[in-house]
Amino acid sequence: MRILYIPLDERPCNAVYPIKAAEVSREVEIISLPIEKMGYKKTAADTTEIWSFIEAEICRSDYLVISAEMLLYGGLLPSRLHHLTHDDLKNYEVNLRTLKKNYPEKKIFLSNLIMRTPRYNSSDEEPDYYENYGERIFRYGWLSDKRDREELTTAEQQESEILKNELPKEIIQDYEFRRKFNVTANLMNIQLVKEGVIDFLSIPQDDSAPYGYTAIDQKKVYGTIQENGLKDKVMVYPGADEVGFTLLARAYNEWKRTKPTIFVQYASTLGPTLVPLYEDRIINESLKAHVMAAGMRLVADESEADFVLAYNVPGKKMQESWDQFMNKDVTYDSYRHLLTFVDQIEQFIRKGKKVGICDSAFANGGDLELLQLLDQKKLAEQLICYKAWNTNCNSLGSTLSALSFAQDEIDSNALKNNLVSNIFEDAFYQAIIRMNITKKKLPSMGLNYFDLKDKDKEVMDQIHTEMLSLSKKYLQYSFAKQNFNIQKLSSPWNRMFEIYCDVIVF
Repeated sequence: MRILYIPLDERPCNAVYPIKAAEVSREVEIISLPIEKMGYKKTAADTTEIWSFIEAEICRSDYLVISAEMLLYGGLLPSRLHHLTHDDLKNYEVNLRTLKKNYPEKKIFLSNLIMRTPRYNSSDEEPDYYENYGERIFRYGWLSDKRDREELTTAEQQESEILKNELPKEIIQDYEFRRKFNVTANLMNIQLVKEGVIDFLSIPQDDSAPYGYTAIDQKKVYGTIQENGLKDKVMVYPGADEVGFTLLARAYNEWKRTKPTIFVQYASTLGPTLVPLYEDRIINESLKAHVMAAGMRLVADESEADFVLAYNVPGKKMQESWDQFMNKDVTYDSYRHLLTFVDQIEQFIRKGKKVGICDSAFANGGDLELLQLLDQKKLAEQLICYKAWNTNCNSLGSTLSALSFAQDEIDSNALKNNLVSNIFEDAFYQAIIRMNITKKKLPSMGLNYFDLKDKDKEVMDQIHTEMLSLSKKYLQYSFAKQNFNIQKLSSPWNRMFEIYCDVIVF
């Protein structure tokens, strides 16, 4: 099968890794928008060129997996910075309608995020004013939403008044106008689903919270979905960068006319009931949504499962990955028995089950104790996949996708290379190397977390060295007779947050 793919943005997590996951299956070919046509960070792509690309390639495609952020705004960050008009939105709608009219047999799976509201001061991915007002904008939205839904305490009422006076009116107007535009786009896409123009719509929520601007927009979207009876065709859940993985998997599973079954083994008792960092609901509820969005099905009996999802979760409280070395909360041990979890994984593998690990014990990186225990039993090399990047749902969605593409006719070398690349990036880089270099090396080089300036190669060389060193410690027994070649290592937005890591096992 062939899938025409228009990613969320040009970063590898959206433009490269989902394709690598899909190409584990020998049945799949991805026709992707060339990276040079995707814009760069805050510089929007030329959407006219994107439409031309779709028109040129649609004839030889079975499915279309499209990000509305790229198609309408020219990328993820441009969707938070744009000054589009009603006419721009109308042109987008007309183009989608025309596309479906001319090619009614082509299935269109679209994603359209609910615009996030970060709770910190940084303009790296937001409008310039977010550098000074980000925390206050988030808090102002939180209190405004809570006032409408519940009651504010006296202290909260006073805080809300202070924020109202501190925040310049023009900033709030700009921010709220863009949010209103984005919700209008969401509601338009829902209408297009109702009319059969879009066959499936995924609406992930990036950096969501129980109250605030994102929750306000979410309520409008939920209401419209319910009113139109579209819950089976429009799904809302926490996530963002994993959505390309999810929709590619859904397209593949639908093309195969199958719903792969998943048995879930959690690492702790309370873990499924915890609300992860950066998300607004408990882990088990997000799991249900992501499984269904990917075109898969949960089963309660492992004997009925095509795959086992080994879900590493906290015991009682989630921390950032870098906290595990010096400041790990005691409940990671007292409320979670990791040895039992690893033993369960071993038993599943011995029974011939295909096991993938979603490592969500920490946010923003993997659990190195888990990795070491897996290595000691030589289990790491027997996994289908390992994911531990950014948020819980980023890891979850990409894990489910990787499992989907490992059903049959597998390219075993591609699977192994993906597995090791993810271990190197998610565990070694995100959990250990990233903060070590940020704290110990960047200041002396005149660099910071968000800007590597012209010294990115020097930083990547240091990361390369440390990755290979960590592989000797944490992969001593797995892949014992094989070597690792880091073929490519780069920083897509010239910062420390994410890297492109391509490792070959030989």
